[in-house]
Amino acid sequence: MDRSDVTLERMRTFVRVAERGSLSAVARELGVGQSTVTRHLRELEEAIGVPLLSRTTRRVTMTDEGSRYYADSVQILRLVEQAGDEARGTRGASAGTIRISCTAALGVLHVSRLIFAFQDRYPDIGVDLSLTDERIDLVREGVDIALRLGPLTDSSMKLRALGQSRRLLVAAPTYLAARGRPAVPQDLPGHEGIRMSNIAGSDTLALQGPGGERHAVPFGGRFRVDHGLAAREALVAGRGIAPAHHWLVDDLLAAGRLEVILSGYSPPPVPLSMLIVPERAGIARVRLLVDFLAERIGGIPGIEKPR
Repeated sequence: MDRSDVTLERMRTFVRVAERGSLSAVARELGVGQSTVTRHLRELEEAIGVPLLSRTTRRVTMTDEGSRYYADSVQILRLVEQAGDEARGTRGASAGTIRISCTAALGVLHVSRLIFAFQDRYPDIGVDLSLTDERIDLVREGVDIALRLGPLTDSSMKLRALGQSRRLLVAAPTYLAARGRPAVPQDLPGHEGIRMSNIAGSDTLALQGPGGERHAVPFGGRFRVDHGLAAREALVAGRGIAPAHHWLVDDLLAAGRLEVILSGYSPPPVPLSMLIVPERAGIARVRLLVDFLAERIGGIPGIEKPR
């Protein structure tokens, strides 16, 4: 093996291809041609003397040797980055790029502004914000941090609980004027519901009453959508009633464009969590953003931080 040919650049290319399973995707991510990615992999395999990847027309997978080399490479690259941070001292924390994934509507309405404030404090840190409600593979997509609403099952990530997102039942004054205002949960089946198609069980609405009693009522409607911002627009347009996160509609409530209904009954809150890729958790700039978001997230309307 010619160790001089085992460069960090080639190692990084191999790690990203192993994680994403696609040469073309990594080429787009790195801003280079696919031929460059192919060359890096070929040169690395020639230097090591064993095949690291198995290529088919549809997928790139690691060989047994590649899996072992990948695990070591990840640790080496992490140590190289941390060493650079420590050598640069305080400057090391204030440079580089962080990739963050966030629930779409929350990211548009609130988290983007928190990131603006973070970059005002650390102007040399770049942030790549990806907005999606899908549960993506953070490592495969090259994400450092993810903000997610709802229960989580990915035990391979570091998890930091940020709080609970309070929800309300809301509707537009125009809808209530036309269809009447529900007085008790049992009135809801006679109304139009705006439902989220990407949430299981949205045809039943769970509510907790003023005395702690629980209600489960049928919840139907002609409009279903898989994005919170579209549900917000449907509410304003008077298309029906919906359980909405407080942060999604707080400005509309303040402006009188939406009203809270059945104020004594509320849908259960939804946990808000931060997922951190373990291999990235030690990077100084990632730690800075994790701590910044954990501190500021409680300022979002309706987010109740853990006690």
